[in-house]
Amino acid sequence: MEHLKQWAHFQTVMSASKVCRTPHFVLHQWQPKESLDQALLPQQLLLGALTPKRWAKRAVTRNLLKRQIFSVSQEFAHVLQPTAYVVRLSAAFDTRRYVSASSEALKQAVRQELTQLFVKLTAS
Repeated sequence: MEHLKQWAHFQTVMSASKVCRTPHFVLHQWQPKESLDQALLPQQLLLGALTPKRWAKRAVTRNLLKRQIFSVSQEFAHVLQPTAYVVRLSAAFDTRRYVSASSEALKQAVRQELTQLFVKLTAS
């Protein structure tokens, strides 16, 4: 699995419809419609992770979220279609409940929600 790196690729994938969502994450999947669209992104498994400062203020939290996104997606890589995906954080985690920016409780909550996200994707 390769990572998306160019902002233009992120925008291309996010222009596609939202495939599934959980309370904190949204998953976008690139679905090329024409042969010209296929030239925009290679036909391989690509994943991008967006964790905006708006929803995760501290860099340590954003990095934790990205690591968990890539880790959980690697577990589902064998069942995903060879196309591009973007997982986007769409809401903040409650800072009163997860006091530490990189606590074990936050890791488990993020991992559980990301697993639900990918299960929804593979079930559809």
